[in-house]
Amino acid sequence: MTAENGSTSYLEWSRAWTGRMPASGAALAARAPELAERLRAGVSAGEMPFLNMPYRERLERALPPLLAKLKPFRHMLVLGIGGSALGARAMQKAFAPGQDGPDYAGPWLWIADNVCASQFEALLGKLPPKETVVVCISKSGGTIETLAQYFLVRAWLQKSLGDDWQKHMVVVTDQKKGYLREEATAKALDALEVPDYLGGRYSALSAVGLLPAGFIGIDWQALLKGAASVAQPLLADPASIAQHPSFSLACWARELEEHDYGQLIFFCYIPQWAAYGQWFAQLWAESLGKDGKGSLPVPATGVTDQHSVNQMFLDGPRNKGCLFLTGEQPRSGRSFGQDLPEQWAWLRGKAFDTLLDAEALGTRMALCKSGVPLVNVHMGSLDEFAAGSLMMLLEAATIFTGWLMGINPVDQPAVELGKRIANTRLGATGYPQEAADLAAFLAVPAQKQAF
Repeated sequence: MTAENGSTSYLEWSRAWTGRMPASGAALAARAPELAERLRAGVSAGEMPFLNMPYRERLERALPPLLAKLKPFRHMLVLGIGGSALGARAMQKAFAPGQDGPDYAGPWLWIADNVCASQFEALLGKLPPKETVVVCISKSGGTIETLAQYFLVRAWLQKSLGDDWQKHMVVVTDQKKGYLREEATAKALDALEVPDYLGGRYSALSAVGLLPAGFIGIDWQALLKGAASVAQPLLADPASIAQHPSFSLACWARELEEHDYGQLIFFCYIPQWAAYGQWFAQLWAESLGKDGKGSLPVPATGVTDQHSVNQMFLDGPRNKGCLFLTGEQPRSGRSFGQDLPEQWAWLRGKAFDTLLDAEALGTRMALCKSGVPLVNVHMGSLDEFAAGSLMMLLEAATIFTGWLMGINPVDQPAVELGKRIANTRLGATGYPQEAADLAAFLAVPAQKQAF
């Protein structure tokens, strides 16, 4: 895809169809008309908001005044888990990494995305309530982990701020229903919507990810523009799906699975984008791990993981394909001096970051020589527009892969079962089958072996 600045991102396919893979994805490509019709129907029914972003105009009206209102705050604490956190963290690491370095002056973004009492207590023990805005994110408004955090943070704010606590709370949730929407209405909290049919793992380019991004100064509108540039050809002419790179990726991914490549490495050689690996892992695994099908996403970061898991990639079971992410990195930083020892003379005068390019090429070639089917995803620039385009590419590819697999890529039935059991364990009523299953599970005697 070509960005506004003229840079071009592309997929490079020369090593994609290797090993047990067929010569091309012709058989699956023939299903393009079927998927085009499904795409057309889904968009018309309003069931694909991640693609056509019908909420975009409302968000572009609502977000600027809210961000202006939040400008006096030095800290934002996000309460959210899974898709309510991973997109925001990826954007933060990619475009506002200063928080991890010395002498950072803010604004600060903190994400509480797990049930860890000590970490949560550390946040509430250090953050100044008067300078902190809390953003509670749950599409359903009933995510137990997030609501538990909300109840505790609400009490924390009330203790310090009294009735002013409401000015320090924003909710991002369903527009009409759910407990968080009820709270927003009853207590006059600032609120943004998560549109219908927009599941958490597809929601990073909505208020879910863009409110935190905007707070720390990321160009959230460029993210939307980049995403729209990838979606537009599909929306303008669904029949063009046959030529779209997201469909090409879907055909390749489905062929990988059909030929017993059960793992898909997401090898990121853009260090500041490494957190996109975790975002992609949820997107892919939660969408496609259904009915005994799917491939396991394996995030890896170059060059770090050359010295850890890459041995398994290169010389372990031949069950892996690879999305290999590279980008046009502007030359920056230090260069090696002319006083290096003779055995390292070939580094003299070279920029430190040329090492990354060489390492990326070396790893890519080694994977290909080991027979790993590999698609090189090369980003023409590393700005927000480019990131938005990559996210839309991968989201569309995930949907199309699910359709080719014959599964529903927007639900997560197994995850919901675990949530119901957890709620039952905590005392929730209304889950008779889960209560019976839990009792049977706990009745089995434990078999412990000390170490």
